[in-house]
Amino acid sequence: MYNFVIMNLEHYISQLLYRYQCVTIPGFGAFLTDIQSAQWHEASNGFYPPKKLISFNSFLKNNDGLLANHVAQNEKISYESAVVSIENEIAKWKNELQSANKLSFKSIGEFNLNSEKNIVFTPFEQVNYLASSFGLTNLIAPSIKREVIEHLFEDAKEEDVIQLVPDRNIGRTYFKYAALIVLSLSFSGIMGLKLYQDKVASDTLIVQTEVQKQVQNTIQEATFVISNPLPSVTLSVKEENMPYHIVAGAFRLEKNAEKVYKRLNRKGFKAKRLAPNSNGLFPVLYGSFPTLEEAERIKSDIQKSENPNAWILIEQF
Repeated sequence: MYNFVIMNLEHYISQLLYRYQCVTIPGFGAFLTDIQSAQWHEASNGFYPPKKLISFNSFLKNNDGLLANHVAQNEKISYESAVVSIENEIAKWKNELQSANKLSFKSIGEFNLNSEKNIVFTPFEQVNYLASSFGLTNLIAPSIKREVIEHLFEDAKEEDVIQLVPDRNIGRTYFKYAALIVLSLSFSGIMGLKLYQDKVASDTLIVQTEVQKQVQNTIQEATFVISNPLPSVTLSVKEENMPYHIVAGAFRLEKNAEKVYKRLNRKGFKAKRLAPNSNGLFPVLYGSFPTLEEAERIKSDIQKSENPNAWILIEQF
């Protein structure tokens, strides 16, 4: 019934890696990403921009619909056709991996089978999937060479040193003319500055006088009697979009979620509670943030000092 063949499934996976932290390939595994901050390598004197580190987990195989929906939208086919086509493509990958012990995804990485027939993934470094680092490249700065100037004449004898005696008359004549030039420039500068300040003050007074006349005329002509006042209007301010949530945990009992929520507030976190999820659990958040970068930074601090199991929940719109 579904005979559609996806010509380049790796390309669609690559597109999703720019936008999501996890891209699952149903029945095969999942690509996971983690943001690495900018790096400086002292040995090579190289500067490297922030990037996404890509890893692969062969145990995450359940279809979350992300890849199939993306394929269906781009290929203009139904979701069911996309699922079947992905399954056919994955079957080809598994056959190639079993026969050649190697499978390569362009711009993503390479798969190999080890001696125990487990999949080992090696990511390629040519592509940076962190969208905020688009256009940034590696920079190798040349090292700065400092030359040491040797004092070659430290052992010179006193009689070998040539002394220069200046002509006193030439020195006095030079300083006399230099002093006259400095005084002339100073005087002309002061006079010019004074004339400029007087001109600015005069122009400012004229402008202020004209503005006051216009204001007085406007006040005299205006009327302040409003016969039919408009009804009051209530303005609603849209809350800032904060789709990135750091999750402290999800609890089966609401009273436990409430205890954790109060404890986090006492510690200074802007804690929140979410409505029960589809599994009946009560999630508790450390806080919500407008950007992924800020959420990643706060999550890293929390994992080091508070809760190593904290993770980021991205709200979809």
